[in-house]
Amino acid sequence: MNRDELQQVLEYAREHHESFLPGYLELLRFPSISTDPAHQADLAACGDWILAEMARIGLQNVRKIETEGHPVLYADWLAAGPEAPTAIIYAHYDVQPIDPLELWDSPPFEPTIRDGRLVARGVMDNKCGIWGNLKVLESFLQTLGRLPLNIKICFEGEEECGSPNMAPFVAAHKGLLQADVLVNSDGEIDFEQPIQSYAMRGIVSAEITVRCAQEDLHSGLYGGVVQNPNHVIGAIIASFHDADGHIQIEGFYDNVLAIDAEERQRLREAYRLQGAAFEAASGTENFWAESLAPRQERATVWPTLDVNGVKGGYLGQGVKTVIPAEASCKVTMRLVPDQDPEQIAQLLEKHVQQFASDTADVQVRIAAKAWPFTIDPANAAMAAVQQALHTTIGKSAIFTRSGGSIPILGMFQRELGIPMTGLPYGAGGKIHAPNEYLILADFSTTIQLAIRFYCELAKLRPTDF
Repeated sequence: MNRDELQQVLEYAREHHESFLPGYLELLRFPSISTDPAHQADLAACGDWILAEMARIGLQNVRKIETEGHPVLYADWLAAGPEAPTAIIYAHYDVQPIDPLELWDSPPFEPTIRDGRLVARGVMDNKCGIWGNLKVLESFLQTLGRLPLNIKICFEGEEECGSPNMAPFVAAHKGLLQADVLVNSDGEIDFEQPIQSYAMRGIVSAEITVRCAQEDLHSGLYGGVVQNPNHVIGAIIASFHDADGHIQIEGFYDNVLAIDAEERQRLREAYRLQGAAFEAASGTENFWAESLAPRQERATVWPTLDVNGVKGGYLGQGVKTVIPAEASCKVTMRLVPDQDPEQIAQLLEKHVQQFASDTADVQVRIAAKAWPFTIDPANAAMAAVQQALHTTIGKSAIFTRSGGSIPILGMFQRELGIPMTGLPYGAGGKIHAPNEYLILADFSTTIQLAIRFYCELAKLRPTDF
């Protein structure tokens, strides 16, 4: 692609920035919450809408691929030929729940623009990755009638519930998904100090349930006689960490891969640039487990165990004197190389079952398991991102680890063995929280960045990866 053609594509995206917006607002109105069965029809409608949009802009082989859970949306454009590289683009169209609703300043599925920010659930995580990529591809197809490289689209519908059905999907569709590079568009971008993540943690999620009676009981009649499941759940939660923050599950740290001095210095430098913003965003000045390791390592290199929610007994206004029949908690563990999610899930269950007794039935349901992954920061696709950043905003990214998890990326790495890079479209904040927002001006810049990135990627040959 020559310079004049690139300028045509960039200009088209700039001129159509405002006309791109109504379609995005329509996409954001779908309450595509994958964790709630009540929204299954909404998720299906959202997927159908995206499929229609992919067909409209000129992508080929557009189809819905069913899984045991929510479907995968696939499309491709492979007319660039065998000498051009093939990139598979990943993003997800499902979103997080909206709770607590009362903290939203506007309805979460009625996208609202305030002070240059577009506010809605999923606007950052991750419908911007869907919409941004489609608008980039549209800009090429509308101006030139072609793409500069071969493209495959893989949009997932259950990332926010841990991608429980994606491992068999990837294993069953290796031929369809084969590519030279995977481009992950799930994530954030900060133009003040761009970063490139070369590692992400894996995850195990679980729900622990304790039952001590068939129904709620009068605490005056049965207190001290029937064991209270809230107390058992409390004891289980208290057993997870010592006072310093070490996780107390036997064998939990056995396979954690240590980092070397070079990587420790890289993380220290990244935190020097990012740390103040990271700490400010937490809303607290007091941080936990400071004796374990430096903050930047605890947030990325160390594995974690967190209780995400606790339920049991009466939660309404005032007092209700009951012993609940059942109590539960939800747990996620973030895993690092070389922790095996299957093994960690078994260790969790073994630890928790120590609290089972004749008076307390304890059940552990594992919801999702995903591997951590690392990639080579010097790979050709990462270099293409760096060049596009430098051309677009005059800055390069710093390399660091991410503490989050994107389950399918570990699956792709293990099953397909293809190199990866990140191209996130999310410039904003409050991911997973009320008033999630995207900065519209930065979104326009991200589309310009992505156009340049795909042109840089197209300069490579399949053997360069």
